Amino acid sequence: MSRIRPHIRGSRLATAGIAAAGATLLATALSPTAGADDSPTRATALENAASVLTDRAASLGLTAAQDTTVRDVIVDADGTQHVRYDRTYRQLPVLGGDFVVHLAKDGTYRSASRATTSPISLATVTPRISAPKAADLAARLLRAANVGETLKRLTAKPRLVVDALHGAPKLAWRTDAVAQDSVGNPVARTVLTDASTGTRIDAWDSIETASGDGKSLYGGTVPLETTQSGSTYQLKDATRGGTYTGDAANKTDTCLLTICLGRAPATVFTDADNHWGTGTTADRSTAAVDAQYGTDVTWDYYEDVHGRKGIAGDGKGSFNRVHYGKNYNNAFWDDSCFCMTYGDGDGTQLGPLVSLDVAGHEMTHGVTSKTAALTYSGESGGLNEATSDIFGTLVEFHAANSSDPGDYLIGEKIVRSGFSRDALRYMDKPSKDGSSVDCWSTTTKDLDVHYSSGIGNHFAYLLAEGSGAKTVNGVSYNSPTCDGSSVSGIGRDKLGKIWYRALTVYMTSSTNYAGARTATLSAAKDLYGAGGAEYNAVAAAWSAVNVG
Repeated sequence: MSRIRPHIRGSRLATAGIAAAGATLLATALSPTAGADDSPTRATALENAASVLTDRAASLGLTAAQDTTVRDVIVDADGTQHVRYDRTYRQLPVLGGDFVVHLAKDGTYRSASRATTSPISLATVTPRISAPKAADLAARLLRAANVGETLKRLTAKPRLVVDALHGAPKLAWRTDAVAQDSVGNPVARTVLTDASTGTRIDAWDSIETASGDGKSLYGGTVPLETTQSGSTYQLKDATRGGTYTGDAANKTDTCLLTICLGRAPATVFTDADNHWGTGTTADRSTAAVDAQYGTDVTWDYYEDVHGRKGIAGDGKGSFNRVHYGKNYNNAFWDDSCFCMTYGDGDGTQLGPLVSLDVAGHEMTHGVTSKTAALTYSGESGGLNEATSDIFGTLVEFHAANSSDPGDYLIGEKIVRSGFSRDALRYMDKPSKDGSSVDCWSTTTKDLDVHYSSGIGNHFAYLLAEGSGAKTVNGVSYNSPTCDGSSVSGIGRDKLGKIWYRALTVYMTSSTNYAGARTATLSAAKDLYGAGGAEYNAVAAAWSAVNVG
């Protein structure tokens, strides 16, 4: 999982577990549920893909020592099929082993998108470095990432994997280290260690963060679908997969890696008259109104625009926990509970983190984990964060709430006077936050993912709105380009369609910014044709952020 990362002390987020943890506006031509009666079904796509894997095993890098499992299936209205696979080698998970097989309507092979093209063959799967040594390294790195904190209940559990993300495939220990800080909030770090030499390969934060009717903190009075239970109402929405919101009672989770010995509660909020909250923090249900509303509009965005029902695309709802921890300056999505968790903020730098864009940001991490599963490190990690900022922004615009109109600022509703800025991040010029970058360079891969995400955010703004000065919904922007070019935007709707198709059809766990350019160009070609205005705009926007 990731953090919303407000760049302040005390905002470090960690996990109770780890998260590796389209409908009509996608266009009739590509709606996965529309089309002729003879269109392939999901089952047909799986059969066709299985045959392709058998016939083209060698060209896909598959050997007798490897096995595959299906992660996702997409069938376009014209019958084109896309089947996404994860891979194991001698029963070990292969990081960067994922791939997508693209098939024609008749099931014939078209192409494949592969996270790695390197052959996967190891002399041995017996490590030279012991598991305890790998665990010790991860524990030390977790402490180093939390300098000044006394960590409690620290555990680190390594598991063997094949790392195909960082050069030639090699045996590695993937160690998930988790603990609690001095006030009981969780912290976590995933460390990848060469199992032959003990050298650290990579490390990253292992939590994906950021957030009748009800009076909300940030959105005014909002509509809510609730469930009547006897003489009271529950804040539970049967129309959106049973999504509900509960009170965490300012408690935190107690977890050992992915196994939680105890979780903060999620006691479902109830109300006597089905009018929720007061619009102030004095009423604990007010934050719950924002959280439930954020879930509602995120669900609606993905269903209305992309035909996706729920985070996993299976029609099942997630749930929310509000009032988590003490003065907790963060919010996070956790795949292990399939839930959103929101802190109340410290009141000085941040308020309750239940704003629309934060909710859309965090829940999009769940969408990413169920599709491309972009590795939360290096350039792919920056893309992971950018994806959440992009869709969090599009959720906010889609909601069309006059109390929280859409903008290209991230977290503008939750910042307080002590934060010293009017938003967490800025999509038109990411460097305005003092840490993010506007333009790609050879050092991008070395940046924190919340800073390298600036390139993807900048691209997205330019593609939607274009370069130069303009005002949108009363907010002034002035987006530069890295190559001095002038870019014309094609609108938010087309941005969303292109990025969603790129994410769900072409991106893989190892996609970097160059790969994202290729993926979005492929998506633009699918949606609007090669060489058209949209295709050319995608190319121009990437060039404008130095991705060529």
